[in-house]
Amino acid sequence: MNTKWTIWLAGGLLAAVIGAALYFPALRRQVNKAAQATEKTAEQARRELIPPGPVSSGEPRMKVKMFWGAKGEDGILRPVIVELPLAADPVLRSKQVVNTLLAGPVDSDARTLPPDAALLAFYILPDGTAVADFSDELRTSTPSGIQSEQLAIDSLARTLEANVPQIQRLKILIHGQETETLAGHVDLRQTFQVNLMGAAPATSKPSATRAITGPIERAVEKMKAATKR
Repeated sequence: MNTKWTIWLAGGLLAAVIGAALYFPALRRQVNKAAQATEKTAEQARRELIPPGPVSSGEPRMKVKMFWGAKGEDGILRPVIVELPLAADPVLRSKQVVNTLLAGPVDSDARTLPPDAALLAFYILPDGTAVADFSDELRTSTPSGIQSEQLAIDSLARTLEANVPQIQRLKILIHGQETETLAGHVDLRQTFQVNLMGAAPATSKPSATRAITGPIERAVEKMKAATKR
């Protein structure tokens, strides 16, 4: 009797081992598929939140000067030449170079803008003032500090100056709204002069800022209307 139960028990254990050997690889494949599907869904959601860059098909490749940080030299910008397909239209060209600036350099230590920030809209007013609208991450993910914030502004202004000569000044909005500061220090209620001589951009005087408030407000309303649609 004991021998019979021993044989049955051994058979049961053997069947369980064989079943586990067959089941666990299939289970692992299912888990891997589920993980891949989750990653794909997360990536799709991220892409939906970040507006796609302008279509560059058929546009000629040109040498573009990007201003990123200098590794090991805090507060210093260095020009980096890259080749990009650039549009002739100044607004599309501006979007292309700003999105490239957001994508960052190969060396992440030289990055000047947060990687999760996105350009939501871009306009150039008749007087040469560029209005760039960014996602909240530009404000929340930029390291707080006068040096890091000024470096972010300077990299934007100097990159636009080097590649889009139509731009004279730069106004930065966060989600269609004027914000007091970038991350607690640099004042975003003003416009930033794009220096055509290649020096670091200087902020405009309060009187100059008030002089162009009307056109900027109209641009903001246009952005809000586009968002509602």
